Amino acid sequence: MKKYIYEHENWTDFSWEDTAINAVFGEVRLMQGKIIGLMNSLGFAAKAEAMLKSLTLDVVKSSEIEGELLNYNQVRSSLARRLGINTAGLVPSDRHIEGVVEMMLDATQRWDSPLTEERLFSWHAALFPTGYSGLYKIEVAKYRTGAMQVVSGAMGHEKVHYEALAPESVSAEMSKFLDWFNNEQQLDPVLKAAIAHFWFIIIHPFDDGNGRIARAITDMLLARAEGSGERFYSISSQVLIEKKQYYGVLQRVQHSTGDITEWIEWFLYCLKNAMKVTEQASQGILRKAEFWKLHEQTPINERQRFMINMLFDGFKGKLKTSKWAKITKVSTDTALRDIKDLINKGVLQETGEGGRSTNYELKKL
Repeated sequence: MKKYIYEHENWTDFSWEDTAINAVFGEVRLMQGKIIGLMNSLGFAAKAEAMLKSLTLDVVKSSEIEGELLNYNQVRSSLARRLGINTAGLVPSDRHIEGVVEMMLDATQRWDSPLTEERLFSWHAALFPTGYSGLYKIEVAKYRTGAMQVVSGAMGHEKVHYEALAPESVSAEMSKFLDWFNNEQQLDPVLKAAIAHFWFIIIHPFDDGNGRIARAITDMLLARAEGSGERFYSISSQVLIEKKQYYGVLQRVQHSTGDITEWIEWFLYCLKNAMKVTEQASQGILRKAEFWKLHEQTPINERQRFMINMLFDGFKGKLKTSKWAKITKVSTDTALRDIKDLINKGVLQETGEGGRSTNYELKKL
């Protein structure tokens, strides 16, 4: 049976190969600066919308990694209300969603405050407001007092993926972790985010919610790395895409003797991929902002405005007159008039595919 990393003496004296991570680490730092520059070039409203989208995805996807599906619109509405962002279509959010949002905002907006036991306990309580995880009553707002195994498979055929350190060691190990988190000043915060995530997962201090809290800690350190609570990319979204690799690398490195190069390298590539997604999306936001600036004097009715925004925000499928009519709840004749009007104003064009049914697209700026 392989030893777990925590079974080695001085197990938290982590080491890694700088030569293996330096190139991707440099790219990540460069991309962070690039994204901040891109976002600062947007108008206030577009920047707020980009941040709202990123935070919403982070909350939704972090829960989805654990198999819990949160309502996107409820999460978005809760965040918008708390951040004071004026946005259309706000809906009431249930108590559980408010708790998850509370934790995420506390981590990212108060990134420069110390991480304490009390603060972690308040996050845990926010995640489990009823004291239950699904059907099971759990210990809330305190460290676990029982053994912890990460298992999968049907009853009687369980596979143990990880056995966390003994409950009596948790408090002392968490004190050491928090002391390092708050007082270690030499490490770059991006590297610190990678190490903190791994370290926290290895301790697994709570009955449930460890993954989500680990990702909130990661976001907190990434906010520190940028010196800002404005979040424009979601590492949780990327972890969900790379979920298999995420668990695979954690499983391998949990048996390390202290060298966590493989974990740090994977973490940095995951972060780089998350920022690539944001970079592509922000180009779309910039194009949209440029479009509306160019057409600020163009007479455009509300239906047309709604459909143009839909086309910028990733319209699915082909835009036909019948689809325009269905979405905007008007007759086909009215839809065609709206479309022809926008063609005359240089906003839309035919796709050139021809055939029985003509399709339309935004004209390139």
